[in-house]
Amino acid sequence: MYTPRLDSRSEFVTLRRLRYHLRTWGTPQPGRPPLVMVHGWMDVSASFQFVVDAMTEDRHIVAPDWRGYGLTEWPKGDCYWFPDYLADLDALIDHLSPDQPVDLLGHSLGGNVATIYSGVRPERVRRLVNLEGFGMPAATPAQAPGRLARWMDELKALHRGETALRAYPSADGVARRLMKTNPRLTPEKANWLARHWARENAHGEWDILGDPAHKLTNPHLTRVEEVLAIYRRITAPVLAVEASDNQMDTWWKGQYNLAEYHERLQAVPQVEIAHIGDAGHMLHHDQPLALAQAVEAFLT
Repeated sequence: MYTPRLDSRSEFVTLRRLRYHLRTWGTPQPGRPPLVMVHGWMDVSASFQFVVDAMTEDRHIVAPDWRGYGLTEWPKGDCYWFPDYLADLDALIDHLSPDQPVDLLGHSLGGNVATIYSGVRPERVRRLVNLEGFGMPAATPAQAPGRLARWMDELKALHRGETALRAYPSADGVARRLMKTNPRLTPEKANWLARHWARENAHGEWDILGDPAHKLTNPHLTRVEEVLAIYRRITAPVLAVEASDNQMDTWWKGQYNLAEYHERLQAVPQVEIAHIGDAGHMLHHDQPLALAQAVEAFLT
């Protein structure tokens, strides 16, 4: 089992009427902004433990479980909307640092949220680190009817119980699932992470700490012109970090690729791209030391 170098603390706060779980490391330091880390889709805040352990600086780090993930409350509805993540992050930053901007780091979905937020609220972010938050393929108006119909069909399936997340017989089973998704994840890290990614239920099985409604199709189409307009308003220096394994072609099957993402990044006023070798999309699990070094060098 992996042994953390820096133990985290749990705190619960109310953000937008939801009981939010925050995982924190270090202590607040006068005059120094907190580093806020936001995780990706179907992940939890504990996912950042390995990179936090690899950091050399003592600083206040806060990582929330997004709504409907980890130990944060599930909303009463049956959908998750991207703007809600922005508003949740806005409320969190107001709670943590009402008088000064923060350093912000996001992975995957969290990277997308953090980058959009940095253009919507440029005065609230000092520096931004985007870990493989590539955004979504461009959509056309002709896709709207089919996308909306698919979303409504998936809603019906959700309420029929057809999209429930699988329960695992043990935490070891969860760990094996994590290693299947990411072959670079060591058994020690997988066994530690499994106990934060899932929780034992009353029947002795382990449930994933995520609302199955997260798996529904997003009925809203991505309008690249809007994304670029937001990118242009970012005033913080940006570090866009990519793993050596480019998985975009597998995900999008030609609908969106790394070159298109780089073209979008040209709209960001101050951006540099960093690469982490021998790593996949979960680069904060695969190469936490190399990532920590790149992040700390950028933030300081």
